[in-house]
Amino acid sequence: MPYFYGFDWTYIVIVLPFVLLSMWASTSVNSTFKRYSKIRTVNQMTGAQAARRVLHINGVRGVRIEQVSGNLTDHYDPKTNVIRLSDSVYGSSSVAAIGVACHEAGHAVQYAKNYAPIKLRAAIIPVTNIGSKLAMPLILLGLLLSFGEAISFTFVYLGIACFSLSLVCQLVTLPVEFNASKRAMQAIESAGLLTTDEQRGAKKTLSAAAMTYVAATAVAFAQLLRLIVLLGGSGRRNRN
Repeated sequence: MPYFYGFDWTYIVIVLPFVLLSMWASTSVNSTFKRYSKIRTVNQMTGAQAARRVLHINGVRGVRIEQVSGNLTDHYDPKTNVIRLSDSVYGSSSVAAIGVACHEAGHAVQYAKNYAPIKLRAAIIPVTNIGSKLAMPLILLGLLLSFGEAISFTFVYLGIACFSLSLVCQLVTLPVEFNASKRAMQAIESAGLLTTDEQRGAKKTLSAAAMTYVAATAVAFAQLLRLIVLLGGSGRRNRN
């Protein structure tokens, strides 16, 4: 039975542990970033300057670097070929800022070098967005129309399949993010942007950020598993 004394055990057992992991990862990245934002680098290079250096080292040209409001809102926009760095990164010379800025520059390098996983992620994101919007309506439609008709439950399975696309996107995102951090640290080391001690701080900042993607993938997997447990059994009973 999925429900026991008013509690949905499938959510508590399957999903909740990973939601808590995601919350911990989010707290960890914020605290780690805050800690290393207080440590100024020896060379006093800003995040924007560091990102530009990473692009130069990799022979990437034509990428603009802009400042964007918010905290940890840093990202690379491939459509406009712009790296957007947050207020706490763009003009900051902290260890955390250099790490984050170089990571975003790493994404720009990935596109410039035709890194396959990031091209794949860009290609499947539109499909994933459509799938995530259709998932629950299809599941609900299948449940409403079932009434003992096995064929109607096909809509439920289609909904689950659409929902699974979000997990596929998360799985593709993992190598993209880890590779961007790897490129960032390689550029930092080869160009001497940070001292050895500062490099450790930047790496810890990027590792904490990477854990948020790992946690998000785990949550997506758990949610998909929960849907299969909840609805898979109903589908089998519907056919009998």
